[in-house]
Amino acid sequence: MKILIAGATGLIGKELVRQCHETKISVHYLTTSKDKILQQEHYRGFYWNPEQNEIDRAAFDGITAIVNLAGATVAKRWTPTYKKTILESRIKAAQILYGSLQKMEHEVTQYISASGISIYPSSTQHLYTEKDSQLSDTFLGKVTMQWEADADQFEALNIKVVKVRTGIVLSGDEGALPKIVRPIKMGLGAFLGSGEQWQSWIHIKDIAGIYLLLLTNHSSGIFNGVGPSPVSHKKMTQVIAAHLHKRLWLPKIPGFMIKLLLGEMGTLVLESQLVGAQKIIEEDYQFRYVNLEKAIEDLL
Repeated sequence: MKILIAGATGLIGKELVRQCHETKISVHYLTTSKDKILQQEHYRGFYWNPEQNEIDRAAFDGITAIVNLAGATVAKRWTPTYKKTILESRIKAAQILYGSLQKMEHEVTQYISASGISIYPSSTQHLYTEKDSQLSDTFLGKVTMQWEADADQFEALNIKVVKVRTGIVLSGDEGALPKIVRPIKMGLGAFLGSGEQWQSWIHIKDIAGIYLLLLTNHSSGIFNGVGPSPVSHKKMTQVIAAHLHKRLWLPKIPGFMIKLLLGEMGTLVLESQLVGAQKIIEEDYQFRYVNLEKAIEDLL
């Protein structure tokens, strides 16, 4: 099997490439940096610039599946200009891939798009599954809806479409976990908001493993990319503090203060999404990290 990955040098992309190589899957990848283009036996880079509608068509040679992980990080202050960047980076990446396939002969039969659990409305009570039709009216909720709509268009090319609604990806090097760990290590850890908001987390090896399974099973449809054991923000903070042997002595930081500090971006830590993983389990995915304690022990 040979696949094309957009976003191969990102958090999930790097681990997915590693797992693909373990299972003898060859990878073509797209990059906006010409100095990151490598030409190795099972790992070949190709230039693209979605902003300028540029892409090296050779990237599609022999490809049977595309994994699109491209998109600007949401962990940066949401100014009006940057909000536009968040949305357009996702839309333009999908559009250039779709437009290219539309104009050429190809062998692509599956398109897997990253998505996010932020599509679900904030709730401390409801367990969301892929069958839920309630959609969030927040900025990230609307971005995710557009992201998924752009993925759906590939069905018009007779290509199977998969959308992976990804939760909080825990990695020791990048992403959310180092940001949570830093103040706790300094003895300044505290609960944010009520602390009762649900955080549907997943270990980096498991989210990449889910993508790999969906590729090898040639699946289609929506899948929640979360682990089977969501926890409250309070519980996650306590588990990390216990592992680091740090005491949580500061009072809770109220939601209004977080919104003053972070603006609309504060929803990243204040919203609550309790999301189920049953569908990917039924697809026969075997989680490596079911319990948060074991995941934290591995990553830290």
